[in-house]
Amino acid sequence: MPLYGYMGYVPNTASSTDTSMAGIFGSATASNAAAQSTTQGDITNDRQLSDPPDDSISAVKFSPNANFLALSSWNKQMSIYQIMDDGSSAGKARYEFNGPVLSTQWSKDGTKLFGGAADNTARMVDLAANITSGPGTTVGGHDQPIRCIETMEHNGSPMLITGSWDKTIKYWDLRQQTPAATVQCKDRVYSMSLRKQLLAVACADRWIEMINLNDPGKSARTIQSPLKWQTRVVSCFQGGQTGDGEGFAIGSIEGRCAIQYVDDKQSSNNFSFKCHRQNIQNQRDAANVYPVNAISFHPEHGTFSTAGSDGTFHFWDKDAKHRLKGYPEVGGTISATDFNHTGTIFAYAVTYDWSKGYAHNTPQYPNKVMLHPIQPDECKPRPTNKKR
Repeated sequence: MPLYGYMGYVPNTASSTDTSMAGIFGSATASNAAAQSTTQGDITNDRQLSDPPDDSISAVKFSPNANFLALSSWNKQMSIYQIMDDGSSAGKARYEFNGPVLSTQWSKDGTKLFGGAADNTARMVDLAANITSGPGTTVGGHDQPIRCIETMEHNGSPMLITGSWDKTIKYWDLRQQTPAATVQCKDRVYSMSLRKQLLAVACADRWIEMINLNDPGKSARTIQSPLKWQTRVVSCFQGGQTGDGEGFAIGSIEGRCAIQYVDDKQSSNNFSFKCHRQNIQNQRDAANVYPVNAISFHPEHGTFSTAGSDGTFHFWDKDAKHRLKGYPEVGGTISATDFNHTGTIFAYAVTYDWSKGYAHNTPQYPNKVMLHPIQPDECKPRPTNKKR
């Protein structure tokens, strides 16, 4: 039986559990419901993923059309888990690399899974082949570690996009051993995000490359981040309540996030805001500042999450410039996040983020993934009647 059959997965078909997701993980108690009515969010119903990796988790990615979650980890493994209606989970597959796996991503139809690693390779697992372990198939390579990957389709065929510390982006046709195209970037690639025809690439020294996938062989535009310090994450968005166009959110090490539109005509809508900071007791104008490690956009509402090294996550409405919910500390830094395809589950990895070097990665530090059930109004944007 094919692996996706073994996992209960039918390609291009909505999961049979979608209709009951409003009540996922059980119903909230009266006290929880009251907490949800304020800007203070509630995590008491969050469930822990079973049998997580035993080293830092670098990425969490949901399948585009079913409740399967892929993880990449510094333990040199890439894993797949199935998420049940009640919030329980089960490991379904685990694949070995020759170095820490720094990123993972699904194909657009959910039938293939990719990983990019510190061994300079990108590998693919075809889930139809019923392979639940092993090294996968090498489909790409760089001169230095592959930090991030994305997938796209070209003329009906899947393609892989890899970004590396060797300062290049490469496009891979899975039927060929050499890259279909290579783009030279300003500096090392730290983060990458794709939505429709926009590919945003965050590089060292605060460079942001914007690539139009209708002309993928070059950067359409290169800017420096409006934030003053190193970029940790970039995440693309498409439109919004107000009719705005495409753009991306940027998170940096300075506890700040920026919203940036691609079209210069919308530059008046660009803004940045402080987040993931903690006031220091008895010091009026001082605060501890933490990196923003992850930004994820809700698939239905267009609102977004930020998560950071302070161990908290928040939901935001960019159009209203408003924080929807803030959540308590979770006991460790949050390195990666993702919403499932229906926007009813929010996954976040509580794990060491390497922001303080190897000496702070102790055996006692948590390595876990938590599943937060999204309540009906939790990520809904504020109503708006007109454009800003």
